[in-house]
Amino acid sequence: MEHGERTIPSVTKALSTVEIVEVIRRSEHGMTEPFICRGDDDNFYFVKGIGAGRDSQIKEWVSGNLALLFDIPVAPFRIVNVPEEILEILPPGHARDLGAGPAFGSLEKRLTEIAIPQIREVPLEIRKALLCFDWWIANGDRCFSENGGNPNLFWEPSKRELVVIDHNQAFDPEVTAETFFRDHIFHDVSTDIADDLVERQIYTDNMNEALSHWDSIVAGLPEEWFYIDPEMTIELGLSTDELKTHLLRCLRDDFWNWK
Repeated sequence: MEHGERTIPSVTKALSTVEIVEVIRRSEHGMTEPFICRGDDDNFYFVKGIGAGRDSQIKEWVSGNLALLFDIPVAPFRIVNVPEEILEILPPGHARDLGAGPAFGSLEKRLTEIAIPQIREVPLEIRKALLCFDWWIANGDRCFSENGGNPNLFWEPSKRELVVIDHNQAFDPEVTAETFFRDHIFHDVSTDIADDLVERQIYTDNMNEALSHWDSIVAGLPEEWFYIDPEMTIELGLSTDELKTHLLRCLRDDFWNWK
């Protein structure tokens, strides 16, 4: 298959929705406190329902698919469906936050959160790619230092594999170059990209290639996610066109003003 003809994984995932058959518990970690659920495929998922925010679900789906196309090792994800009858046996608050219908599910992986000594073990190309990708989608939620932080990264030392999760805070208008390149876990490789015209062109080409699949990514979004209420009477107000406009800034020279 030619490079320009590759099939985007999100379309397949959108057509093969997993049905949630059991809610195990609610996670105590993460801003959205996702639900750990078992699907009818016997896999376990971190599920973000309506309580996580419809904008959060949309950002997870869009960012996750862009990450795949950018060769970022994101944890496997898909649309999952939560049936009404599952909610009937949950506490009212949990039932409200999970909600019935399509939700965002990220495959549970039993890995260890990355630690400072392991940062240098992550291959340089992955560190550079993730730094550039997070800047592109304005994800300021990958902060980490000796003073702490939660970069939403896991490391499998035996396989030397990085696993990337959580993009619910992407497209943040408050993200600035000053804070981003000071606090990002891989900030030390920023000059390797910003000062190298060849590297910059490579990443620009990668971003353009990912954007060429934009329509397919958006087509995979459930209609329910564009409404705040389950009855679908109150529109969310988040436009995918606005997200795309943000991403197109990669074509401007000032996108690379990282200092």
